[in-house]
Amino acid sequence: MPLNVNLFITPLIVLLLVLWCYFYFRKRAKDIGIYHRYLALTGALAFFLNWEWELAQGFLYQGFEYDLEHILVCGLASVADMLMVYLLLFGFGLIYRDFFWIRNLSELRIFWLMLTGSIGAILSEWRHTWYGNWSYADTMPVFPVVEAGLSPVLQFTLLPVIIFGMVPKIFNNLI
Repeated sequence: MPLNVNLFITPLIVLLLVLWCYFYFRKRAKDIGIYHRYLALTGALAFFLNWEWELAQGFLYQGFEYDLEHILVCGLASVADMLMVYLLLFGFGLIYRDFFWIRNLSELRIFWLMLTGSIGAILSEWRHTWYGNWSYADTMPVFPVVEAGLSPVLQFTLLPVIIFGMVPKIFNNLI
């Protein structure tokens, strides 16, 4: 899994969007401390849960080995995944006009979050496999029409819901 410039284009764009949204919501935050702690908890959960998922699905990618290089690449991928989680948090925050929208996760909001996550994952997988950033092993189950791996699509269909479901509960226990 060689590092190349194509791996960094999407995360760089996402980073710029996340930074813009960070400052947008920061200006509107009633309590900057709560805002920052909420973001820190979201980021920590997003990073560590995605890193675990990346490592767990490693064998589904061609050439993956459980060595230091690949573990670090999974860590780097988890930073990109964390940025995507932030983009979901901020993006839906803009739509709902409420940064803390995850405190009210209704079935409809979960549906839109899962749909957005799965479409984003499919588009990302298409892009990365097209550019040869990675390829699937024969063991990777693939969605027939879209040719995207099942595991990475499930990752971004399920993990944001789990993260956004956990953050308010953990946060309320910390206060």
